[in-house]
Amino acid sequence: MSAAKSILILPGDGIGPEVMTEVRRVADKLTRTEAIDFDIGEARIGGAAIDADGVPVTEDTMARAQAADAVLLGAVGGPKWDDLPFAQKPERALLRLRKELGLFANLRPAIVFDPLVEASSLKPELVRGLDIMIVRELTGGVYFGEPRGIETLSDGERRGTNTQVYTTGEVRRVAAVAFDLAQKRDNRVTSVEKSNVMESGVLWREEVTRLHDSDYPGVELTHMYADNCAMQLVRQPKQFDVIVTDNLFGDMLSDEAAMLTGSLGMLPSASLGVADSRGRRKALYEPVHGSAPDIAGQGVANPLATLLSFAMMLRYSFDMDGAATRVESAVSRVLADGLRTADIMQDGATRVSTQQMGDALLAAMDDT
Repeated sequence: MSAAKSILILPGDGIGPEVMTEVRRVADKLTRTEAIDFDIGEARIGGAAIDADGVPVTEDTMARAQAADAVLLGAVGGPKWDDLPFAQKPERALLRLRKELGLFANLRPAIVFDPLVEASSLKPELVRGLDIMIVRELTGGVYFGEPRGIETLSDGERRGTNTQVYTTGEVRRVAAVAFDLAQKRDNRVTSVEKSNVMESGVLWREEVTRLHDSDYPGVELTHMYADNCAMQLVRQPKQFDVIVTDNLFGDMLSDEAAMLTGSLGMLPSASLGVADSRGRRKALYEPVHGSAPDIAGQGVANPLATLLSFAMMLRYSFDMDGAATRVESAVSRVLADGLRTADIMQDGATRVSTQQMGDALLAAMDDT
């Protein structure tokens, strides 16, 4: 058995604990069948940590996240904590994890599984076979730029300020992630910004181009304004392979691309840090769907996005492509068999609970 893979699980709030239970079951199966040794720890985050510890994330949890090979997050937040001050909200824990772990590159795949083509709001011919990877810069830009804040002016007016700012290094490192990914896919990158009206966009375009010309001339590079990209995603989404963009535009475009697939309950994500001398990166994996407090505790949540996030962990943090493919193929199998949780239910399909979907996936893994 190889050295243990250290994973810190942060179930969080809402449906987070329910879907994370299914990940543990899959990890246990891989331990038994593929001799993979997982060292899995667990800690509180978000609202659960606020209730128990008084803060969205404790210093101990941050230290454990720093020490882990990878972190798997369920979800944070819910209406219970909506009235807290901004700096104390559950979501601040996620921002702190991203910042202190240096998770600068967010990977958001938008994949349409064949059995779910009809779930998309677009025509089937537009989304059948869709496989896009959006690479979003995650620790810079307008969400972190200074100065920022709200002030009262001398005339009594109030002014809110946020600063969009990027450096050469920040742009080039996230672009390199996109180019590396493209070389393992269809070898095409679309860089997205607003260089027509923003100086930060001019810098972005120039630096992506320079990196491409010097290090990745074999990758096809195109540039696109963010508003046009938003339109093209719903007009002709299959024109894209890898999209790389900044924090703000990436936030919006990745959610738009997510809905092309028909359900947020099917979408995983990965956030990666800088590679160390061994090529290893700090990494956080999480489903896109959020905490869904309205269905928490009912056993009806869709665990597939979290399981696909776990598959991304196997691939990107542990170089276990075979195990990752085994999980992904099992997801395809249960969907092809007509099993659906409530969020992806279709006429003629069989509705199953969270645990029943997990049972079916475990069984499907035996056939992959």
